[in-house]
Amino acid sequence: MTHIIDGNAVASDVRDGLSTAIETLDAEGVTPTLATVLMSDDPASETYVSMKQRDCEEVGIEALDIELDPEAPADELFETVEDLNADPNVNGILVQMPVPDHIADRDVIRAIDPAKDVDGFHPENVGRLVAGDPVFKPCTPHGVLELLDAADVETEGADIAIVGRSNIVGKPLANLLVQKADYGNATVTVCHSRTENLAEKTRRADVVVAAVGVPELIDGSMISDGTVVIDVGVNRVERDGESTLVGDVDFESAKEKASAITPVPGGVGPMTRAMLLYNTVTAASRQEDVPVDLS
Repeated sequence: MTHIIDGNAVASDVRDGLSTAIETLDAEGVTPTLATVLMSDDPASETYVSMKQRDCEEVGIEALDIELDPEAPADELFETVEDLNADPNVNGILVQMPVPDHIADRDVIRAIDPAKDVDGFHPENVGRLVAGDPVFKPCTPHGVLELLDAADVETEGADIAIVGRSNIVGKPLANLLVQKADYGNATVTVCHSRTENLAEKTRRADVVVAAVGVPELIDGSMISDGTVVIDVGVNRVERDGESTLVGDVDFESAKEKASAITPVPGGVGPMTRAMLLYNTVTAASRQEDVPVDLS
């Protein structure tokens, strides 16, 4: 019987676990605060930001909503980030990507104070992660680790194939999984668009993480019996005249072989949002020098 890993349930457990830490901070007069900056009129981006703000409110994190005109000059965004960096009441900063074409994503990431970079993408935070001393684990990779833990999947000694090499998921997840740590000690193969014989790599893996952004690229023929499948992809496709969400994995064929698998939606997505809350609380604890229990 294949175990369907319920990301909503695991995310709920993470949020519940933050309550004690938030109460500890509150007792010291500290309210964790996350500033979200939206410079886009893309409906999907607007939805993502509103969901993150709702999550904050549910757990007791203050959500500061900033919306900028997508046609505004780049300086307006950078000045906004600079003001948030300097604001002692703001613990975390999230600039919703993508930003308009006249602004480079990389420049925005570098402009955020590393101590408030709750996405974990600033070069300083990336360097610390690679060195095995992360302050903030990027939200989606961290969420994947939590899902594996919740499903009692042992990473030590496991062969793990990650399909996708993005700076957001593939690369940081690979770095986390090879660390000498409770969540690591795996042998990791990172596959990508230039990988030859992809199915050969995925079939020999104990765990397959699909994070490449190609609808249903991985199907049941590409995994072995008993493989754990984590589907990071979220793709909107048209079927029978209707728009629907699918992952990077063909769920129906893969679940026939997998020992455990995440669905789309309801798998990795909720975990990404939950780990953003985790990182915001971590940031508040560090900045205000108030130790909290985040175990």
